[in-house]
Amino acid sequence: MTTTLLLVEIEPLLEEASGLLQYVLVFVFAAIPVVEILVVVPVAIGLGLDPIATGVVAFAGNVGSVYALVAFHQRFSRWWRGRRGGPDTTESAGERYARARSLWDRYGLAGLSVGGPILTGVHIAALVALLAGSPTRAVAGWMTVGIGLWTVVLVTVSVFGFSLLGIV
Repeated sequence: MTTTLLLVEIEPLLEEASGLLQYVLVFVFAAIPVVEILVVVPVAIGLGLDPIATGVVAFAGNVGSVYALVAFHQRFSRWWRGRRGGPDTTESAGERYARARSLWDRYGLAGLSVGGPILTGVHIAALVALLAGSPTRAVAGWMTVGIGLWTVVLVTVSVFGFSLLGIV
């Protein structure tokens, strides 16, 4: 039985559902920040759902919720800058800040997007990148790459592991 901090029992819900509803639940669970693909993909594959369909649906749910977070942050930032009415302090910080920003955008965002799904969860990683001032398109793109990579790894490891154990 898989329980998360939200007290959502994934396994019984997926097991009780049937057909298309199982994949809808995989999509929804993958979009929930605490559950994400790290929990839902192995559970769904362990219950006998098609690995390719599970991976595609979980990827779509996780990426969709990250895109929603990016869009919300973009709108909130625009509103906040309009409310403050002054110049952005990060733009006037100087050459040293520009160099640090360039290094973060080149290496930090990529590393965070690949490591984030396993270390902090993709939603927190995306929020950290956005709060660090990374461009929203870059955050969305790199998070998509990270989620895609981890989805492939999770599906592959789950299929191999369950077949090795004789479960699926």
